[in-house]
Amino acid sequence: MSKLVIVESPAKAKTIKKYLGSGYEVKASMGHVRDLYANKLSVDTSNDFEPNYVIIKGKEKLIEELTALAKDSEAVYLATDPDREGEAISWHLATILGLDINSLNRVKFNEINKKSVQNGIDNPSKIDLDLVNAQQARRILDRLVGYRLSPFISQKIRRGLSAGRVQSVALRLIVDREDEIKKFVPEEYWSIDAFVSAPPSKKAFKAAFYGDESGKIKLKNKEDADKILERLDGARFSVGKVKKGVRKKQPSPPFITSTLQQEASKRLGFTAKRTMKVAQELYEGVEIEGIGSVGLITYMRTDSLRISEESRAQGNEFIKETYGEKYLPEKPRYFKTREGAQDGHEAIRPSLIDLTPEKAKASLTGEQYKIYNLIWCRFMASLMANCLQDTTKAEIIAEKEGAEGYCIFNASGYTTRFDGYSVLYDNNSDDEESQSVLPELTEGAALKIKEVKDEQHFTQPPLRYSEASLIKALEETGVGRPSTYASILSIILDRDYVVRESKKLLAPTELGTAIVTLLKDKFPKIVNTKFTAGMEADLDKIEEGGYDYIKMLHGFYDEFEDTLKKAKASMEGVKISLEEDKTDIPCEKCGTNLVVKVGRFGKFFACPNYPECKFTKPFVLETEGKCPECGGNVISKKSKKGHTFYGCSSYPSCTFMTWDAPTNEKCPECGKTLFRSRGNVMKCLDEKCGYTKKGSKKADKDND
Repeated sequence: MSKLVIVESPAKAKTIKKYLGSGYEVKASMGHVRDLYANKLSVDTSNDFEPNYVIIKGKEKLIEELTALAKDSEAVYLATDPDREGEAISWHLATILGLDINSLNRVKFNEINKKSVQNGIDNPSKIDLDLVNAQQARRILDRLVGYRLSPFISQKIRRGLSAGRVQSVALRLIVDREDEIKKFVPEEYWSIDAFVSAPPSKKAFKAAFYGDESGKIKLKNKEDADKILERLDGARFSVGKVKKGVRKKQPSPPFITSTLQQEASKRLGFTAKRTMKVAQELYEGVEIEGIGSVGLITYMRTDSLRISEESRAQGNEFIKETYGEKYLPEKPRYFKTREGAQDGHEAIRPSLIDLTPEKAKASLTGEQYKIYNLIWCRFMASLMANCLQDTTKAEIIAEKEGAEGYCIFNASGYTTRFDGYSVLYDNNSDDEESQSVLPELTEGAALKIKEVKDEQHFTQPPLRYSEASLIKALEETGVGRPSTYASILSIILDRDYVVRESKKLLAPTELGTAIVTLLKDKFPKIVNTKFTAGMEADLDKIEEGGYDYIKMLHGFYDEFEDTLKKAKASMEGVKISLEEDKTDIPCEKCGTNLVVKVGRFGKFFACPNYPECKFTKPFVLETEGKCPECGGNVISKKSKKGHTFYGCSSYPSCTFMTWDAPTNEKCPECGKTLFRSRGNVMKCLDEKCGYTKKGSKKADKDND
């Protein structure tokens, strides 16, 4: 008889099977196998929140197969992911398959390589019921909020809306930031820069105006700036005090989930969802030429900065052999994990140190290579010696002969004495990148003035959140956990509560703002960051075995239910109207402008005079493009899976359809609309023409 090992995904099963050999059958559960009913509350609030679980639709045959295999196996090992969700999947599987919850059948490993997998099989443990209870508590909390609160906001704002426990807080952060931007009053200020050179060098460097002999001066308006310019007219520039030093720059720590998502957003333009999808592939296993199927990184849902001493030793050896002994620090560097973080897993690091990104590149997709390169370089750099920079700060004195007082400018620059970790991974700040390399400056030496430039500025409002900065804010406030950041962002974007402006920045829609306004008024705790962070901390306590999850659920729900009753009573008969629901499209029957409604099958146009006028029409988004086959308007549509495609408005008489986006450019050969492919190729879709050219604008990398 063979032994059965159950994991979540086929890719993971394939990799693990390679390490375990013929004595083992490795099968995938394809994620969760049991959950709450999809179309009802499924939580008995009068019976200590007893959940009503059911096998997920479509998983029945898989369960039959796993049950038969388990019955005929010598042993069954549950090797799902090493986190709350993975523990819950193992618990559900054990319950369905009739396994003993107290037997040693739970297998965990932080990385998928032969040593780790075999070690996990050799040292099985019991299912951790504290972890299971923490996952159950989160699932029940989210169900209670979603199923009790969503109908209320749908009734008051628009049909089909949803409110989530954590997503609502993320949405509030975005809405509050938008309010700050709208209320912001810009203030004027001026800067004066002197561009000077130090003979015999002719190369100019910049010095910024600081003040005069009495101290710092703020230039609030043009009048202030003009007074200084008058003092500088005909002034001689010379070197004042010069201060030299050495700056030690330490590398960034290896990635945790949030920092990987932030860095992939900044450097690669990847969404959090896209980053986690690729990282999951790298963790579960990739077929590498000459090696076979192997997991390339450790588990990617973590907020711990700890790394194993074995991986540290391997990394140090690689650095020593590749770059030399001087690229290792005098003593090992340890990064401190933030307070409140879970320490169940290591930081994200490569599983095989010697498998450099360049060696693996031929076996990886473009996306996989980019993420693996990011993880590998960041981890290796974290082990390396500091970067040493020689810094220079100089006062530049400007004074007129015979005049009282003088003006002071500041100049600073640096040169790299030893590149250290930056040979692999440069984490320079914008300030450092803007600093110039200063020439050798001697106190009292005369400088040659080339230009004095004054410029008006206005203080800027806070930036809208990007995905990266929102994830950072959620982490800093203690809202959400590594496994939730990507899904939070996907939900608020997919449901049109938030839109991307300029591809990266997140702006609330009128709908998103209306939801937050209603929740802040009637359910202030639901959108309170401290309250939600406190609940996340309670879930952590449950995981650690220090808090009863039933007590935690009562503490939340009893008050929540009372708040919901009061909200319903205070808003009886009230309906919130949204400007974005109104259109300038006239009703074809009565002439009144149509409004956008949401039904069972999505959005549609309807006459607001219902029931007197029952006119409706399908909701379509017209583009600037024209159909290359019949000349009709090209409209934007959604597939069953939510992907955007484009078709002719004359369907079904014209069946033109494409995934390529129409543009406002015309084909220079035939005059028809040019379409842009995902590969950023502009092309005419008239088969008789076939004109193509490379797109002039960068394709949107976030279009997934």
